Amino acid sequence: MPIDTEYMKEDHHEYLRIHFFTPSDYEKSGPAWPIRLGANLAKPNYHIGPRTTAYYYLLLVLEGRGTFVHGDRKYELAAGDMYCLFPQVMHEYWTDAEAPLRKIFLAFDGKMALELLRRIGLTPQRPHLPSALVEEAAAAMRSFLEKTSTEHAEASDLSRLSEFYRIFAALESTTFPEGSEPDGVSWLQRGLDYMEIHYADGITIEEVARHAGVGRTHFSKKFHERYGHTPVSHMQRLKLDEARMLLEQTGYSLSEIAHSVGYPDLFSFSKAFKKHTGLPPKQYRQRHASF
Repeated sequence: MPIDTEYMKEDHHEYLRIHFFTPSDYEKSGPAWPIRLGANLAKPNYHIGPRTTAYYYLLLVLEGRGTFVHGDRKYELAAGDMYCLFPQVMHEYWTDAEAPLRKIFLAFDGKMALELLRRIGLTPQRPHLPSALVEEAAAAMRSFLEKTSTEHAEASDLSRLSEFYRIFAALESTTFPEGSEPDGVSWLQRGLDYMEIHYADGITIEEVARHAGVGRTHFSKKFHERYGHTPVSHMQRLKLDEARMLLEQTGYSLSEIAHSVGYPDLFSFSKAFKKHTGLPPKQYRQRHASF
């Protein structure tokens, strides 16, 4: 998987090619966005750290051997490995002088950056995956790097995001095929996403669990462990947060709002709303309406 050193800058311990991004307001309002992208070829004295980073770094080993230290754990690196640097976690890595590391890497950030890494099997507890690299993912990163290096003007934010997510899509589909996701993280996210889209459609927790691919009891237990509250309370909070917005910003009747957020009648909606906010819907609207 060669990277031509002709386009790399040389310093005392590596050949390096790197591109820095300036994320737009639109990118920063989303779940994750790229910050920098690059490739390097280590010299025999290549050694990074110990240090921390402010961002998430995904690194793919194309060739060579080395050692990676994350916190108090040590991992041997080889061609095909994938590893990650996490914000504020002390790390260190170096090359085997006899087999210099050649890597391609991506730095990124965002409120869902950690979840993005979990989807490809990387977590702070498991920052290294041996033999995880596939040609499709490496090709996506090389393509992204080539485009950013050759375009005269900065690509649009949508173009950047498209290239960025293509890398993770390639890694997710090949590293963890359907039905083999690590630690149940992806199925929990599927259940959460399903609730956040369909909470007003009369769905049950049993249906959510079925969509996630597990039983209701297991889903509820793991959901509570992960998010600190039950799926039932999460669904109710979604409904009532939407109801508060409708009461504050629209003139819909209380019955219309009740049905819009998934309650079968005004009585059950009013009872749940008062328990959640401390006020009946009508009184809440009188105090908070902005129209």
